[in-house]
Amino acid sequence: MQLSTAIRQRIINIAKSKDMSFIDLCKEINLSYSTLMSFMNGKSRTIRIDTLLLICDGFKIDLIDFFKDPMFEDVVDEPENEIIKK
Repeated sequence: MQLSTAIRQRIINIAKSKDMSFIDLCKEINLSYSTLMSFMNGKSRTIRIDTLLLICDGFKIDLIDFFKDPMFEDVVDEPENEIIKK
């Protein structure tokens, strides 16, 4: 799975588990809805790490917990197509 796809799916999964809409998340962390949706809809292939940290704050989780998910075990880095080591 590509890294950006895994990050998108993880955001979706956490939002569902916390019964939180993307609009509510953006309001919670003072992030532009269009910024989030640009990444979530694939218009933007990347997300800044500081934006991801804000999203984690909105979910009340640590960044390390965001990546503690089996879907990140064998992600492919899109530009170089290299497998990221565990």
